[in-house]
Amino acid sequence: MKSLSLDLVSLKSAYSEGVRVEDVIGEVIRRINAYDDQAVWISRVDADELLAKARVQDAMSREERGRLALFGVPFAVKDNIDVGGIPTTAACPAYAYEPKESAEVVKRLVAAGAIVLGKTNLDQFATGLVGTRSPYGAPRSVFNADYISGGSSSGSAVAVAAGLASFSLGTDTAGSGRVPAAFNNIVGLKPSKGLLSTRGVVPACRSLDCVSIFALSAEDAGTIFHQAAAFDAGDPYARALMPSDPIVAGANFTFAAPRAADLTFFGDSEAERLFGEAVTRLEELGGRARRIDFAPFREAAALLYEGPWVAERTAAVGRFMEEHPKEVDATVAAIIAGGRTRTAVEVFDAFQRLQILTRKIATIMSEIDVLVVPTAPTIYKVDEVKAEPVKLNSRLGTYTNFMNLADLSGLAVPAGIDAMGLPFGVTLCAPAYGEARLLELGARFHAALGLGAGGPMLNEGTLDDAFIELAVVGAHMSGLPLNHELTSRGAMFVERVRTAPLYKFYALAGGPPFRPGMVRVESGAAIELEVWRLPRSAFGDFMAGVPAPLCIGTVELATGRKVKGFLCEAAGIAGADDITSFGSWRAYMAAKQPSVPKQAASD
Repeated sequence: MKSLSLDLVSLKSAYSEGVRVEDVIGEVIRRINAYDDQAVWISRVDADELLAKARVQDAMSREERGRLALFGVPFAVKDNIDVGGIPTTAACPAYAYEPKESAEVVKRLVAAGAIVLGKTNLDQFATGLVGTRSPYGAPRSVFNADYISGGSSSGSAVAVAAGLASFSLGTDTAGSGRVPAAFNNIVGLKPSKGLLSTRGVVPACRSLDCVSIFALSAEDAGTIFHQAAAFDAGDPYARALMPSDPIVAGANFTFAAPRAADLTFFGDSEAERLFGEAVTRLEELGGRARRIDFAPFREAAALLYEGPWVAERTAAVGRFMEEHPKEVDATVAAIIAGGRTRTAVEVFDAFQRLQILTRKIATIMSEIDVLVVPTAPTIYKVDEVKAEPVKLNSRLGTYTNFMNLADLSGLAVPAGIDAMGLPFGVTLCAPAYGEARLLELGARFHAALGLGAGGPMLNEGTLDDAFIELAVVGAHMSGLPLNHELTSRGAMFVERVRTAPLYKFYALAGGPPFRPGMVRVESGAAIELEVWRLPRSAFGDFMAGVPAPLCIGTVELATGRKVKGFLCEAAGIAGADDITSFGSWRAYMAAKQPSVPKQAASD
């Protein structure tokens, strides 16, 4: 059960076979406690309370369970969305308040059987696409902790990608429900404005805000969307669901992509390559490609932050910020304060210009089934964003900022792993009420890719049938030189954890290449490692490249879970240096720099 994927189909199957909700929630609690990145959460529901809720569901009859589409499904909520009894902070402690009831969208999901685990971190007041603008820390990409998770729905995306929740809620005004999905290799659905209630959501730009969904697959996102979507008369921006949008069935669909001259990747040749491959993949699925002039989309996007729409953020929280200047992130404060300089004339001029642009965009969209764009043109390290917080954040919105202004729906889906082992994603866009066509095509695109945070597409078999989990302790870890030997074989990051305190760790003799070796003993230490999910079909080829005295054995994790992983034959430690006290290969290599070249390291 500990290796069970949290996707909806796997959970439903497990429950039908007798797995208890209490067991699933207990395992989720253990995963959250063991996960290294504690910046993911701002607040969590007490473990005893979660287990009590699980036992209530376990006591339900078969008929009662059958009426709950999300029976026993654990989920996370971005901390600008109200959950009754848990403070809402919007990542600003001074702003915190405790709502008496949950936001309407949370109520609907809980009524369907889902269980709230807690509130996740975000860029303060949902202002940013980076995930670094929070006093609660900066969640990191699950693929490489040096890189940003994306924002503003940073914690929500990481919680799903790291296997800590089945799905999560975010918000999306400028791309906050899509960019973090791309940077963590999951699916992000930004529905049409008004279809998911924003009552009980701290506003950013109230007329543009959407509640978004992070999930492991397009199928899961669709199931959650249909449970959450309902007209809410208490939300002044709510819109009723329209009749089901025609899906893009089989072949014979038309999609558009920006012309080559309109594409920019800020020097990221890998992102450029992967976007080209995504266009080819859509063609292989039966799509007819059109290249379009992206200028109307680009100009509409510029209105969001370069135009007067920033004043809507000022209207939402500007007064609070002015009254609490020391309690607000400096970058966020500067952005929102900019709304005070905008005039009513500028606002109406911008509205009229937007009307012209949206008419041009609507004409383009009427001639195609979907538009495909990069979700983000590149990704940055946390330190890079902190050094240039506005410039780099602005770049990340290149292909996202236009969407809500133009009243489009969007689905971000994984589109490959680059040479550095970092994920890349694309976004499929459709007119408002286009969720059905996006989810159907997104599922097909994801299946054709064959990988994602949720593992293989669910109709290919169970997770255990298709993948083997592998613990790596050296340079096969994310961001280190041999990680490409995993990602090039379709491996996916699962978690960064420590072993049980049963191991000795050595820097083996010889080199370059320099190699660590881990040996099990009766009483040892906990060693940092990463668990990756490797396609079973690629495992033999990977094993063939493991050099002696290293071998693949069974490694026991701090949680008690056992996985296959790198170990060392006892004979191999002759002449080796005991580096157990460092607790990890990264720490040892950092201490040895520059005498041991990082690029020479290997498992």
